[in-house]
Amino acid sequence: MNLDSRIRVIAGSFIIISAALAVYVDIRWLWFTAFVGANLIQSAITGWCLMEDILKKLHWDGGSANDNPSQRCCSR
Repeated sequence: MNLDSRIRVIAGSFIIISAALAVYVDIRWLWFTAFVGANLIQSAITGWCLMEDILKKLHWDGGSANDNPSQRCCSR
């Protein structure tokens, strides 16, 4: 799985988990959903992705981002 796919899976999982937590635990979990959405928008505009940096530091980038820069999640 390449870096772009990993980031999409993580973002989607965060949104589903926080929405479920908002329904079953506390409505304030929707702030986390908004934070994830805002980061996705910011990433599309600026080309910088926080989750991409985190995954690279954890060496979970799958190697594809280093092999082919055009496959980076947030590259222009």
